[in-house]
Amino acid sequence: MRDPKSILITGASSGIGAALAHEYAAPGRTLFLGGRNPDRLEAVAAHCRTGGALVMVAAIDVVDSRAIAQWINQANAHEPLDLVIANAGVSAGTGKAGEPLDQARRIMAINVDGVINTVHPALECFAAHPRPGIQGQIAIMSSLASFRGFAGAPAYCASKAAIRNYGEGLRNAYAAAGIEISVICPGFVRSRMTEENDFDMPFLMETDRAARIIRRGLARNRGRIAFPWQMYSAAWLAQTLPPWTTDRFMRRLPNKASD
Repeated sequence: MRDPKSILITGASSGIGAALAHEYAAPGRTLFLGGRNPDRLEAVAAHCRTGGALVMVAAIDVVDSRAIAQWINQANAHEPLDLVIANAGVSAGTGKAGEPLDQARRIMAINVDGVINTVHPALECFAAHPRPGIQGQIAIMSSLASFRGFAGAPAYCASKAAIRNYGEGLRNAYAAAGIEISVICPGFVRSRMTEENDFDMPFLMETDRAARIIRRGLARNRGRIAFPWQMYSAAWLAQTLPPWTTDRFMRRLPNKASD
């Protein structure tokens, strides 16, 4: 969608979510921002208001399906939504002792269930109030880590692979209904999430640049918005190679810290 006027973003209190809120903040736009940290969320909202946007915030957890559905429906009733960005997510790895069971379950609950909890109410809102042309747009935040399972972050990679396939399937399922669905696959982007990494991160990108790339991709209704191209090419190649050709290399990659 080229010029969305009413935008809802989950995980908007930091990282790419906050950068997207800043990127879209402008006069004539309404932003509905959700996140778990009310203080950081309000700071993002204040910045967006200086850009001229009308901003409403909700301290909310995407794992709470009832609360998320209610929030999305209320936002849509206030002003019909044009764009919903399912951005909320967490990351953690194996550290030195392997991945704890509760961590793996938490990652799946937020990164997979949280996306589903966001996407389905949005689809229902778009379907309930048909309008000429495009009914609405949904963006799902996956990752380049979705293309191959890394030993240092098994649950994270699996969660991002699940929602990438989920979003790409939904894109074709809802195209005839006039709903645009895009999957976003960033590489390393400077954020609270990547601050925990104690290893080199190739082509580390600033959040404002990432937000501009995502906005351009969404305006063009690109099905997969993957960047930077160098990392995307490497991830795509790793996906195509059989495991026996890459196992030795993959085992030498650094481990992400556990919770």
